[in-house]
Amino acid sequence: MDSGAPLGLLQGVRILSFTQFLLGPAGVQYLADMGADVIKIEPPGGKLFERNWAGCDQFLNGVSAFFLCAHRNQRSLTLDLKRPEGIEVAKHLIAEADVLVQNFRPGVMARLGLGYEEVAPLNPRLIYVSGSGYGEGSVYRTRPGQDLLIQAMSGLASISGRAGQPPTAVGGPVVDQHGAALLAMGVLAALFDRSRTGRGQKVEVTMLRAALDLQLEVLMYHLNGAQLRKSPTSLASMIHPGPYGIYETKDGYLALSMSPLPVLQDALQLPELAPLATERFNHSAREQVSRLLEPVIRTRTTDEWVEYLVPKGIWVAPVLDYDGVFADPAVIDADVTEEVDHPIAGRVRLLRFPLEFSSGRAVTRRLPPDSGEHSAEILRELGYSDADVARMQQQKVV
Repeated sequence: MDSGAPLGLLQGVRILSFTQFLLGPAGVQYLADMGADVIKIEPPGGKLFERNWAGCDQFLNGVSAFFLCAHRNQRSLTLDLKRPEGIEVAKHLIAEADVLVQNFRPGVMARLGLGYEEVAPLNPRLIYVSGSGYGEGSVYRTRPGQDLLIQAMSGLASISGRAGQPPTAVGGPVVDQHGAALLAMGVLAALFDRSRTGRGQKVEVTMLRAALDLQLEVLMYHLNGAQLRKSPTSLASMIHPGPYGIYETKDGYLALSMSPLPVLQDALQLPELAPLATERFNHSAREQVSRLLEPVIRTRTTDEWVEYLVPKGIWVAPVLDYDGVFADPAVIDADVTEEVDHPIAGRVRLLRFPLEFSSGRAVTRRLPPDSGEHSAEILRELGYSDADVARMQQQKVV
C-alpha cells in the first residue's frame, strides 16, 4: 500500500453537511476521509449539539470528544437558517454542490425551504440524502431516532443475553455507525449513477432499516419459520450450534466459535462430549455441549486456553477489554489509530478510516474545525465580497 499520498478518491466532490448527532456526521466523515470537500453547516455561536455534549463528559480542554470523533477533514460554515439571507446563502451553496446530506427530523428542511422538492430545481445533478430514525413517510416520523430506542424496537436488544435475563443493548452505537456506512454507500452509488445519467436523485437512510440489516442472518431464519430461543447457558446466539459462546475462565472470559465437535473432542478429550460429537455441528445438543464445557473452561486461564487450543485448530479468542484490545498484536499491526495535534484540545487519538486503497491512505488533512472556522473562506468561494462577508458576520447571519 502506498501510504505516502493522501486519499483523493472523491477529490472534486463537494458535500454539504446539514447533520447532527452521529449518523449524519459519521457518514459524511467517511466521504471526507476519501477526499471529498465536506462543508459542515452549523448555527452561529457554537450552539451545535455535538460541540456541547460528550459521552463520559469528556471534553479535551473544552473541546467535545464527541465532536472530534466525526468531523475531521471538513470545513465549518456557520449559517443562521432562520434568516432569509442565511437561506439565500444555503441555496447558493446547493446550486453548486454535488451532494447534500441532512439528518434532521422529517419536515424540518422542507419548512426551511430546503427540502428535496424545493432545491432539486436549483441543481438537477444534486444528490440529496435524508437520514432519520424511521423514514419521512413513517407513522413514527415525529419520534426521536436514537440508537438505544432503535435497538429496542428493532429486536436487536431482545436477541442478546441469556434466557431469563432482561434484553441486552449493544454497548456501542452500532445502529448509528451502520447507518452511517449505509449513508456513505448510498452517496457513492448515486454518484456512480450520475456519472452515467447526468442526473441526481434522492437517497433515504433510516436507522430502523439499518438496525434490521444488522440482523440479516437471524431475521432470515425467523422470517422462514425457525424457532429462535435464547439459552440460559454460555451460548452467545439463538442460531448457532454449541459451543458458540463466551465462557468464564480462571481469570477472565474466552470465546469459542464454530469449531466442529469432533475437532473439539480431540482437543479436550472430554468423554462426556464424545456421544454428542458424532456430528460436525449438533444443533439439537447445543445446550448440552455448552453445559459440559462451562466447568472445563473454568480450569485454566484465558491465555492458557488460547495457547493450548489455537494450535489444535479450535476457533477461539480471548474476550478483551479496551486496554487489552489496543495492546493486542493484531490491533497494533493493523495501525488503527492516529494522533493529531489540536490547537485547543491538545494531542488527540482518533480511529483511522477503516479501508485501505493502493492509491493512498486516508489521513487527517483537516482537523475537526472550530465553529465557523471556514465561513469567510467558503463565502468568498461563492463570490461574496469581503464587505459582504464582514456585514454578514456583523449581523450574525454567519
